[in-house]
Amino acid sequence: MSHMLYLCLMSVDREELLSMAADLLTRRPTSSMDEIAKAAGISRATLHRHFAGRDALIRALENLGLRRLEAAVDAARPEEGDAAEAVRRIVAEAEPVAGFLAFLVTENQLFEPGDTHEGWARIDDRFAALFRRGQEEGTFRIDLTAAWLTEALYALISASAWAVQDGKVAGRDAVRMTAELLLGGARRSTEQ
Repeated sequence: MSHMLYLCLMSVDREELLSMAADLLTRRPTSSMDEIAKAAGISRATLHRHFAGRDALIRALENLGLRRLEAAVDAARPEEGDAAEAVRRIVAEAEPVAGFLAFLVTENQLFEPGDTHEGWARIDDRFAALFRRGQEEGTFRIDLTAAWLTEALYALISASAWAVQDGKVAGRDAVRMTAELLLGGARRSTEQ
């Protein structure tokens, strides 16, 4: 039985529906609710029973994306070892969710300032702590704030996902290129 047919015959699992929506929106961020429903093999009415509108769907996707990103950050263990190596681990662990992260970062620009999910704050705090630790250890530049380095990390992971999706960068090279670009700009120079 095909996956789509199975979804139509069984009650639609919300998590599976979110995963399918995430997959579509990662590839085509401007997809309409009709297109999302069609990709999931359900009616628009069924989609609306789960999510009152696009904003509700985006908020639910944000929760899913943050859970996935937090799991990637946990796996990267940013609190351990050399700060530069921790950045490399974060980029590598985030790579499977990079496209979804890129979508969420873009969509979050549409919400009101200050209307930020607490999950973003938790992840921001962990990234900022890593960058501050790297500054204190002498690895990272002190003229760049930890908050700015955190934003740069999100931006480069997102840009990497778009470049891979557009065929401009090979997926196998994206992690190395992303980490090295960030580290190249963030590292403290030995010539001071």
